[in-house]
Amino acid sequence: MLHNHSLHQTGISQQRRVVVVDDEPASREALCALLAAEDFDIYAVGSGKELLRRMPELAPDVILLDIMMPEMDGYAVCKELKESVAYRHIPVILVTALDTVQDRMHGLEVGADEFLTKPVSRIDLQARVRTMLRIKNQYDQLERMLEMRQALSYMIVHDLRNPLAAVMLYLQLLKRKGGVPPESMRYLEMATTEAQKMSNFLDDMLMLAKMERGKLSLSRSPIYVDHLLEQVRQKMAPYAEAQGVTLVVKTPGQSYPVIADVALFQRVVENLVSNALKFAPPQSTVTIAVEYPRAGLSEEEAQNVPSLVLSVLDQGRGIPPEDFVRMFDPYEAVHMKEQGKAELGLELAFCRMVAEAHGGRIYAGNNPDRGAVITVEM
Repeated sequence: MLHNHSLHQTGISQQRRVVVVDDEPASREALCALLAAEDFDIYAVGSGKELLRRMPELAPDVILLDIMMPEMDGYAVCKELKESVAYRHIPVILVTALDTVQDRMHGLEVGADEFLTKPVSRIDLQARVRTMLRIKNQYDQLERMLEMRQALSYMIVHDLRNPLAAVMLYLQLLKRKGGVPPESMRYLEMATTEAQKMSNFLDDMLMLAKMERGKLSLSRSPIYVDHLLEQVRQKMAPYAEAQGVTLVVKTPGQSYPVIADVALFQRVVENLVSNALKFAPPQSTVTIAVEYPRAGLSEEEAQNVPSLVLSVLDQGRGIPPEDFVRMFDPYEAVHMKEQGKAELGLELAFCRMVAEAHGGRIYAGNNPDRGAVITVEM
C-alpha cells in the first residue's frame, strides 16, 4: 500500500490527494480550480513521464489524466500504471476531448476507471472524483484489514511451532527410551506421523506468508533431481504402503543437474506425492515421473524449453476441469474445502508459489485412463 507523509500514515482522517496530469498549463489550472472548493490535496504535473517518475513521492488517491500529451500519451501512462502491482489499485480518470466509442474502448482496454469529456463541468468533475475516492478508500480499508489478518495468522502459526516441536521431541524420546509395548508402538508411530504432518503444514503457511510479502529468498544450487526423487520415495513409501498404494519413480536413466532451491523443491515433491496419496485408492500406483526436455538440444533450441518437467500421477477419481486452476489458489482452496472437498489444503498453493518463484509453472489435468496428474515445469 502506498504511503505519503504523515497524512497517508494515519489511515483515519486524512486529506485525499488528487493529481492532475496535463501538458497544457491552462488546462491544469482549470481542473485544479474546479476542484479547489473540495477538501482535496491537489497536485499538478506536466507530463505522463513526470507522473510515473514521481509516483512514490506523490502517492495519489485519484489521478486525472489527459490523453493528448506529447512523448507519452494518457493511454500509455494508464497502461503502465495498471500493469504495476504497486499502483494498479489507484483510480485513473481519463480527461479528453475525444469522445468516440473507439476512444472509450481503448481507455477501457488500458485499465481506465472513468472518463470525462472536455470541457468539464464542475459538478460532473467533483462527482466523479468523489466516487473514485470512495472506491479507493474502500480498497485502503480492505488492504489494512488483510494486512492485520495476515499478521495475526503469521503470529498464531509462529507461536504454534514451539509447543508442537516439544510434542515431537517427547514422542522421539519415548521411541528411543524403549519399553513401549509392541501393541502401543503402532499408536506412537501414528502420533509421530500426524505431528510431522502438522509441522509441515505450519512450515508451508510460514513460507506462503513470506512469499506473499516478498520476503522469501531462494538459495539456489545444482541438484540431481533423480537422487532427490528417490529420497522422497523412500521417505513417503511407509505412508503409501499403509494405504496399500505402490509408490514408483520413473526417470529417463540419465540425470541432469537443475539449478533450484533444494529444500523448497523437495517440499514441492513431497506435497505433490502427499496430495496424490489422498486420492489414490488401495492397490493402485502413484508415479513420480521426471523428464529433461532440454537434453540433446542446442542452446538456441533450448531457449523456450523447460529444463525440467516433473509429474505426479495417481489412479484416483480425477479432478473436475473447473478445479484445474482453482486448486492452486490459497483462497479458492479454502472455499473448496468449505464446499466439502476436505482433502484440499494449502499444499498445492505452496507448490505454485515455489514453481513461480523459480520462473516455472504448475498445472493439473487428468490421465486418459483414470486418475489425475499434476505437472511442474521449471
